[in-house]
Amino acid sequence: MKHQSSPLLLSFVLAGLAALAPFAIDTYLPAFPVLERELHGTSLALQQSLTFYLLPYALMTLWHGAISDSIGRITTIKWGLGIFVIASIGCAFAPNVEMLWFFRALQGLSGGAGNVVARAMVRDLFEGPQAQRVMATVQMLFGIAPAVAPIIGGLLLGIHWQAIFVFLALYAAVSLWAAVKYLPETMPLEKRLPLSAKQVVKDYRAIFSDKEFNYVVFAVGANFAGFFLYVLASPVFLVKHLGLSEHQFAYMFVPTVCGMVIGSYLAKRAAGKYAQGKVLKVAYIWMTVMAALNIGVCLYLPTQVIYNIAPVALFNIGMALAMPILSLAALERHPKIRGTAASGQAFIQMLLSTVSAGLIVPIVWYAPSGLAFGMMAYLVLSWLMIYRSKLWTAK
Repeated sequence: MKHQSSPLLLSFVLAGLAALAPFAIDTYLPAFPVLERELHGTSLALQQSLTFYLLPYALMTLWHGAISDSIGRITTIKWGLGIFVIASIGCAFAPNVEMLWFFRALQGLSGGAGNVVARAMVRDLFEGPQAQRVMATVQMLFGIAPAVAPIIGGLLLGIHWQAIFVFLALYAAVSLWAAVKYLPETMPLEKRLPLSAKQVVKDYRAIFSDKEFNYVVFAVGANFAGFFLYVLASPVFLVKHLGLSEHQFAYMFVPTVCGMVIGSYLAKRAAGKYAQGKVLKVAYIWMTVMAALNIGVCLYLPTQVIYNIAPVALFNIGMALAMPILSLAALERHPKIRGTAASGQAFIQMLLSTVSAGLIVPIVWYAPSGLAFGMMAYLVLSWLMIYRSKLWTAK
């Protein structure tokens, strides 16, 4: 029976759904030079394929949660992932850059369903410290995906660039099968809300006029964006600045994954044992020390793989430690429209990532020090948000 699935199994299925979106962003990054040649495009045209994914994704995240509050969580996952499979196959067989743009946009419109609905379902299914532990697992895989994806992409590039998009289609299909088989429907008919644009606007007005919600979601989004700068800039940071090849992305992404795993493990251990405010303070002090160390390394030590990557990996420990506390605090603010609240949270996170991709990364990727200052700027933004929230003094 679905509802008899163990919390561990449920958390892995939910985490797998959440990880689809970042997989779709990052798996094809190592293929950019090959795609330029094969599809007769420019570097800028390929960079725009990221924006064609991110912008529809960010806008659609505002609707996925509201749709799941209306037609049910599982039905929303079925539609979202089903369309994503078709879009991924379209990307694999795109004859030119323009068709790649089109199918990337379709991926963006559908790819967020798993991530948004998974977050809402964590809070539907679990409470208290257990919810914090499950959210830590979900956030860990969501964070690991951008790190693992380019490594997988580099390996698949050895077969053919089309294999990358076939992999994404298969990943989405397996995630869809697992969701239907193991996840219960957590939005029963009697709790469903009618879907209307007017109601959705009203709900978002309630959510985004809530100062506490805004503080928390901007804090979690800014922390993630501090690391995500390095993911988006990886073709330049790793190849141009550190002298690695497109098959050596693991040099950065394995350590950063380890940082997230350690942070998420610590978050699970801390759940229910220590005050949330105390855990957050430890996480932010750690991130501040590592971001400052990163700047120092870039300014005063020679550019080398170990020097330039270690502080980023260590920063991720603090980021992953803070993430589940922040995410759950946001969802707690609006329990009756939790799906919509999860959408709002995902939208802010993806909005900051979109701004990073289109605006910040091209400004700061001139040197490793530029990326280090960018990371620190995002951390300062996050700290200013969280310092004004009630969580900072939570018992």
